[in-house]
Amino acid sequence: MSAVLPDAPASVADPQAVVQGPGYRFTVLTSRLVRMERSDADVFVDAPTQVVRSRRFDVPEITVADSDDALDIWTEHLHVRYDKGPFTAAGLSVSMRTRAQSSHRTRWSYGDQAVGTDGRPANLGGTARTLDDVDGALPLEPGLLSVHGFAVLDDSRSLLLTDDGWVAPRPPGAGEDLYFFGYGRDYQDALRDFFALAGPSPLLPRWALGNWWSRYHRYTADEYQALMDRFAAAGIPFSVAVLDMDWHLVDIDPSLGSGWTGYTWDPGLFPDPAAFLAALHARHLRVTLNVHPADGVRRHEAAYADMARDLGIDPSSGLEIAFDISSREFVEAYLRRLHHPHEEIGVDFWWLDWQSGTNARVPGLDPLWMLNHVHHSDSARDGKRPLTFSRYAGLGSHRYPVGFSGDTVVTWASLDFQPYFTATAANVGYFWWSHDIGGHLGGVKDDELATRWFQLGAFSPVNRLHSTASAFNSKEPWRFGIQAEQVMTRFLRLRHQLVPYLYSAMWAAHTDGVAPVRPMYHDHPWEPDAYEVPNQQLFGPDLLVAPITSPADRATHLGQVAAWLPEGTWYDLFTGRRYDGGRRLVLHRTLEQLPVLARAGTVLPLAADPMADTGDNPTALVLRVLPGAGGRTLLVEDDGQGDPGPADRQLTPVALVWDEHGPDADGGVRADAVLTVEPPTGPGVSTARTLTLDLVGVDAVRRVSVGGRTLTVDEVGLVSDATHGARPGTGQVLRVELGTLDLTDGVEVHLEGLRRRGPDLHGDVFALLDEAEIAYDTKSRVMALVERMSGTALVSTLHGLDLPGNLYGAIVEVVAAAAE
Repeated sequence: MSAVLPDAPASVADPQAVVQGPGYRFTVLTSRLVRMERSDADVFVDAPTQVVRSRRFDVPEITVADSDDALDIWTEHLHVRYDKGPFTAAGLSVSMRTRAQSSHRTRWSYGDQAVGTDGRPANLGGTARTLDDVDGALPLEPGLLSVHGFAVLDDSRSLLLTDDGWVAPRPPGAGEDLYFFGYGRDYQDALRDFFALAGPSPLLPRWALGNWWSRYHRYTADEYQALMDRFAAAGIPFSVAVLDMDWHLVDIDPSLGSGWTGYTWDPGLFPDPAAFLAALHARHLRVTLNVHPADGVRRHEAAYADMARDLGIDPSSGLEIAFDISSREFVEAYLRRLHHPHEEIGVDFWWLDWQSGTNARVPGLDPLWMLNHVHHSDSARDGKRPLTFSRYAGLGSHRYPVGFSGDTVVTWASLDFQPYFTATAANVGYFWWSHDIGGHLGGVKDDELATRWFQLGAFSPVNRLHSTASAFNSKEPWRFGIQAEQVMTRFLRLRHQLVPYLYSAMWAAHTDGVAPVRPMYHDHPWEPDAYEVPNQQLFGPDLLVAPITSPADRATHLGQVAAWLPEGTWYDLFTGRRYDGGRRLVLHRTLEQLPVLARAGTVLPLAADPMADTGDNPTALVLRVLPGAGGRTLLVEDDGQGDPGPADRQLTPVALVWDEHGPDADGGVRADAVLTVEPPTGPGVSTARTLTLDLVGVDAVRRVSVGGRTLTVDEVGLVSDATHGARPGTGQVLRVELGTLDLTDGVEVHLEGLRRRGPDLHGDVFALLDEAEIAYDTKSRVMALVERMSGTALVSTLHGLDLPGNLYGAIVEVVAAAAE
């Protein structure tokens, strides 16, 4: 087949992929992705659009049968039938040729809104523009994935993009423009081809993955710096400082507007903005300012006169400058006069808090989408890595992260919806949501609710604490009870430790379209149970997170969540408790713990120092090893500059070989292991690293050698995993301090005579009973049963006791784990 001319733009498909006739055009992009256009005027679009950037795909094998009144197109996977008239349900259909879904629904007809056999929509959903004022759930827009195996992207109303990145209307006569995704349950392939069509998920700056401090509050410069210093003194790390709208003049003359929009620093709060921003940068913080641009520019603004002259307005008139994102002249002045001067003194990116409708002077142009597009493009000037912070504006918005989900209500219902909302957004490629962690408005003070929200934040795409202007609703951990404060602090520290792992996952999103936070069915599309745990999510390549989003039982103080574990052996990342997969179960945790599980053999790369600058690749790493099997991980880094490609990555592979020898007399398992850090590759890669191994669920080792050197007893020891707040008797890790190593040729660490500890049924049940507020006699009776019974006999006997709250379920979880 002939190729497209080399100078043709990427938005133009290969002619060999096109089947065209009077009033219609079909383009077979892949064997499972077909573009379908209809225009009575024979007007078809080859330019890029707001959604679609490239139609240049390798042409699959195509068979065409064309008669006077019928067109049939076959690919390996699809059969398109069309009657050559207007698109109708009777005249246009696409059938799945191969078994690609579990349902009998194998054909889509034009306009079909497929419904599953249980009455639920077959489409698995996408995301929504905002969660503003939402208390609980809200409907989601359709996504690209469906249990029936097909979905349709309607690009008919999308504006065109010109060569210089501006927008233009579709030509007169252009009609329907549909993209049929017929990927069955090959969800990852569907997303990968969507990104090839619409542009990849971009790379955020590394520091954006740390904790963000945000509060709607009239800070002074001194007050803000003092707060950041208090956080640092308490060992609470942040990487982004967010200033809500009160950085600018707000209390203005009513004749000038509401004060909601502003671009001039308030000198009473920030007498020297450049010095203030420099002070935050010195603390390894990047800064974003909130702007509500809808009210334009009024005469009190410092930049008013210059901007008025740019736009042909006499500054002495005092006439307001209307916001007009559809005007090239306005946008050029808007960026040059209102934003670039702030960036020159240290503002790193902008929080675009647009809340004023979806209409612009150009018909069909959503001002929010254009704001995101303009700012993201502008932020990339001078070779910088682009970043915006704004709301979702429809398909294609994945190119403009980070997403601001809006002002949620402080309730358990809001918390309960956020895991599902975040993971499901992966179905439209929108990976980088930032929520108001802890909730924004309303609600009541609730230490448990806030703590569970902090825990979710640590395993969210972006972790931004936020609250309303109320003097009583702020998210400093020390404003809560001592237990909540300690747990919040530990999870904020953990978030910064997770940055190397999450940044590696970001590269997988960028190159392969794998969502860093995704529903279980992305990886397990044929498992019915994967669709029945909507709040459960996969976090990066190796972690399974089941957030607790409801209050704890009052008697046991245990929160609980229904979970599903895929086949295999799983370990709790914090306690080391072992679970066999392939089943549904209920997980119970104290407020100090969150169910986060990893497969046996996982090696998790963590930053050793949570207080270090997250913008830098860490010089010291902790490799957290989950025992029981071999495994492999890939640490991916770069120099943090510009828009790197795959060739610019710095790759450090780590492999684990695990050899178990069988049980010992105390119920543990003996094993040997070899952990290999392979030679790093890539430009500017660091070949010297300080490494520590943390072996979860391992309590002894006979000998450790690295590079021909045998470690001393002082370099190996059992330590309490205090980072994660485990209770005594759980959460201990065997820590191996390897020191600073030269990785040029790779390093092998030999661990001989490891002991993977066995379950401690007595200790675990005692801890549950000790915490529970129930009768002492009941506690003693249960412990007596545990001491003389086990397995199903113990479970059935306990069932007859009618234990209070969720105590029975918690004990069953422990007993089941002990039996595995």
